[in-house]
Amino acid sequence: MPITEVDKIWMDGELVDWRDANVHVLSHALHYGSGVFEGIRAYQTSRGAAVWHLDEHMKRFFRSAKLYHMEIPYSLEAITEAVKDVIRSNALNACYIRPVALRGYGEMGVNPLNAPVNVFVAVWPWGAYLGEDALEQGVRVKISSWRRNSQNSLPAAAKATGQYINSVLAKVESLKAGYDEAIMLNESGFITDGSGENVFIVRDSGLTTPPIQAGCLDGITRQSVMAIARDLGYEVREENLVRTDLYNADEVFFTGTAAEITPIREVDDRVVGEGHRGPITKELQGAFFSATKGETERYASWLTYVNG
Repeated sequence: MPITEVDKIWMDGELVDWRDANVHVLSHALHYGSGVFEGIRAYQTSRGAAVWHLDEHMKRFFRSAKLYHMEIPYSLEAITEAVKDVIRSNALNACYIRPVALRGYGEMGVNPLNAPVNVFVAVWPWGAYLGEDALEQGVRVKISSWRRNSQNSLPAAAKATGQYINSVLAKVESLKAGYDEAIMLNESGFITDGSGENVFIVRDSGLTTPPIQAGCLDGITRQSVMAIARDLGYEVREENLVRTDLYNADEVFFTGTAAEITPIREVDDRVVGEGHRGPITKELQGAFFSATKGETERYASWLTYVNG
């Protein structure tokens, strides 16, 4: 999706003009993918903009950096405040939020340890990642021929910039074949996730999603949906899935900060269920979006209000 420009980006402790938010062409991250990031959303509520699971996203940001031996030169609290500051400075009621820590200019070569670490927080208005119609009609996906990175090759626990070239291969393959998105398998043939989303199936009124050990990201929206589903009385399991589990499911859907809850209507040209959003997916969407809008007291702690 195209990016809509706003006024300011937070860069290393300062708010700078959008057009001035640049890095050097010899930055280490540009050549070796040595950066970590988060994808976060702020939603419009009756109390103004509220960030969804801000604390959990910030903690994962620092965990990702730790896995790559990156010393972020700001505290978790400082970057949390930066998120709020940049939303306020751009007068946004709802937006996508992208914190990034990257190894910058000053060192070249595979050894990254002496490269400086720069930190940025950008925000912009962003709609439904897979399209507004997809939230109701669902998307068509294919099982990618590209396998998900092995856990002992690149750790799925980290959201690292370079790791996502694996997802790019799968996404482009699916688009060129006429689909909306890809689903990736691990080397054992089990479902991991989409190119940037977690996957759930519904069968016999229960939900199943691949375990973290399969190689998928421990998604924050994934965890939220699991909690909401259990609160609604559904059994939720974390178990290995194979491709035929998707074909034979009653419903299948993606979860993610960008994707939110997006139904899947076809997998490998096989219609899932009735070929559109199923009733349990619809119920989960309703509960999820009520929570993001601050309408559900039970999930009030999942929101951080930008203006207190």
